[in-house]
Amino acid sequence: MQSYATIDAYIAARSPALRVILDQVRTQISGLLPEASEAIRYAMPTYQINGKNLVHFAGYTHHIGIYPGAQVVAELQSELAGYKTSKGAVQLPLTGPFPHPLIERIVRVRMTHFLATGK
Repeated sequence: MQSYATIDAYIAARSPALRVILDQVRTQISGLLPEASEAIRYAMPTYQINGKNLVHFAGYTHHIGIYPGAQVVAELQSELAGYKTSKGAVQLPLTGPFPHPLIERIVRVRMTHFLATGK
């Protein structure tokens, strides 16, 4: 697994087409979490508040992975029905229109959980 010092380095190492989507996702999450800092955790771009991971994202050949945690994935189960999910992750395919509104929903729900629990 390749290690990157910054999100810029992570994105730069991807294909040109994937970089476009990753830049869009990064801009979107940054806009939704202006108080969050950027980091690389678990070899993925991550947004944190007070050193606590809020959400990770990663680019793959056929999808973008969003990692908001198990509680968010469980809460949004009906909205995520058309996507491949696991306990704390959502795979957003690179085919068809990219679901930016869904990313916004995921990030907002994650922030609500963070504000309620501090984790």
